[in-house]
Amino acid sequence: MELFTLLVLQLLAHVLADYFLQTKKMARKKDKKGFRTMLLVWHTIIVFSLSWLLSFDWAFVTAGGIIAVTHYLVDGCKRFVLKSVLAPYAFFIDQAVHVIILVLVTWGFYHYIGWHPYWRPPFQTLAIVTAYLMCIKPANIVIREVLSATNIEVSSDNELPNAGKLIGILERLLTLTFILVSQYEAVGFLIAAKSILRYRDEETLKTEYVLIGTMLSFGIAVALGIMVTSI
Repeated sequence: MELFTLLVLQLLAHVLADYFLQTKKMARKKDKKGFRTMLLVWHTIIVFSLSWLLSFDWAFVTAGGIIAVTHYLVDGCKRFVLKSVLAPYAFFIDQAVHVIILVLVTWGFYHYIGWHPYWRPPFQTLAIVTAYLMCIKPANIVIREVLSATNIEVSSDNELPNAGKLIGILERLLTLTFILVSQYEAVGFLIAAKSILRYRDEETLKTEYVLIGTMLSFGIAVALGIMVTSI
């Protein structure tokens, strides 16, 4: 269980650094300029700081440095992927490589050096907090990238700016909460209620777009809920 605790701590550090402490403007500038922007250096420093601090072990400084340096290299090379045939999947490739490196470095540190934290947070609480955070900004970006990669886009002049994002965040937070307290019937009611409120016969394309986004949104929340409760 200690290894899983350290892994979740490092995942939390990654989520905070890549999603909550990095704006959309910063991410776009990094993607455009790669190694030529100081934003990448600052982002790397943030990655290292969070990785080391959230390990709660001074000896993790080397592992945190490896995670940060590889993060720098992967983010710097992302601009080349965006110019290739893999451009629609650049986000997923980038995140997959980050997570794989994070897992390997953490596993290696735990088995070959040993984790001796000066404070060990409760695993269940840590997992729940991480799941809630992932339901907010990371989930929105994942859904956006999935729709973008599959060339699904519908514009409408009759909606409030960012309303869809806020609705998605609220529905995922509610869904995750219902699963954690074993109120599965409430999840079904929430899905049905949203479907009724959002459905419009005269806007078939918009309805299909909302349905895809809704399924992805609820799917992410349900998957996180199942993982937390099973652990």
